[in-house]
This record gives sequence, structure tokens and C-alpha cells, in this order.
Amino acid sequence: MAAARGVPLLLLPGLTNDERVWRGVKDALQSKAQDVIVGDLRSGETMQDMAADVLSKAPERFAVAGLSMGGYCALEMIRQAPQRIAGLALVDTSARPDTVEGKANREKQIERARIDYAGLVEELLPKWIHPSRLDDPAVADVVRAMARDAGAEGFARQQRAIMSRGDSRPLLGAIRCPAIVVYGREDQLMPKEIHDELVRGISGARLHDVEGCGHLAPLERPEPVAQALRSLLEAIV
Repeated sequence: MAAARGVPLLLLPGLTNDERVWRGVKDALQSKAQDVIVGDLRSGETMQDMAADVLSKAPERFAVAGLSMGGYCALEMIRQAPQRIAGLALVDTSARPDTVEGKANREKQIERARIDYAGLVEELLPKWIHPSRLDDPAVADVVRAMARDAGAEGFARQQRAIMSRGDSRPLLGAIRCPAIVVYGREDQLMPKEIHDELVRGISGARLHDVEGCGHLAPLERPEPVAQALRSLLEAIV
């Protein structure tokens, strides 16, 4: 299948997520003859290693959309290989490093996961998705299944990679490719101010908010996210 404008799109999942979090978006974009790939973020102990692993398997030139942890990885990829990235979408994510309090909370979650991972996932679910989707099997059960398949060890490894990420705010001004920022309007983990910071930092970046949506916008509301990504792809020369 030929890629629109010849540029493939690489989608990067968030914490404990896999290709299922992007499935609706991928299906919508591929219906428009877009070449779409979902990256695997199960390798790498640090964000730098994770990004290097993704780059080693990616096309020579591509657009990238990163959700949450995938956004951290996308920014690290920009740092490592800016010439290869033709377009950037940052989805429900941040350029900020972890705070001391944030790292401490992640360590507590890692310890809890060793004892009661399923219980931890249930506690995190209301923070990950919009309240209206908690009883929606097409969303909530998919999140549970992805987390179960990632497992407590995968959860811990990804959390430690997240903690290792650097401050990407100084990088934003050097980004020259077309860029968009997408966020769920009711995202409890990434408030609007964090997304506004990304838009201010990246020259020409456009903000797309998705109403009635929490932290996992591509899963919760795939069509508006796909529409935002189409606008990005159309801006790539």
C-alpha cells in the first residue's frame, strides 16, 4: 500500500499499551491509503535506549505520533535523529522531566505492582480514561487486557524508562518539522497547560483538543485523533 505523500506514519503507544491503543486510528488512516506502523516500546531500560531501538527499526524518513510515554520517546527520537522525522504529533504527553515527587510515586507503583498488579491497574483506570468509558468494554476492557499482557515486569521497566527521560523543553525550539499537539480535554494526568507549553515551544505547532476524552485519546476517540493526524500529514512536504 502506498503511503500518502510518500511518508509513513509511526505510532508509539503509552505505558502498558500496545498496538490496540492505536487500532482505531490506524484503521481510519489506512482507509485513506496511509502507510501506518505501530512501534514496539517493550525494549530498552532507559528512554534513550528505547528511542534508539525504535529508530533502528523505523523507515528512513517518517512522521511520528507518540501517546504519553510514546511522546517522551518521540521527543528523544527528535533529539537523536531530527533529520529522519518529517512530522511530529504529541498526544496526551509532556516535554517536562519527572519531578522528585513523580519519581517517588512511580517507585511506589512499581512496588505495588509486584504485590497486586491487577488491583493497581483498577486504581489507575479512572486516571487513564474518561469516567464515561469506565463501563465501556470497548475501552476499559482493552486497557485492562493491554496492561495484563504487559505484566508487572513490563510495567516496572517502562516506568523506569519514563523516569530516566530528560527535560525536552529546551529541545522544542529546535523542532523544524510540522507538528501538532493532541490532548483529551478531560485528561487527568496531563492538564491543558502542559499541552499549551508544547504549542508555545514548537514553532507553528497546532493544538487539537478532543472533548469527552481522558488520557488515552487514540483509544477513546480514534476518529478525531485520526483527523488531527491527517492534518499533520497534509502539512508534510
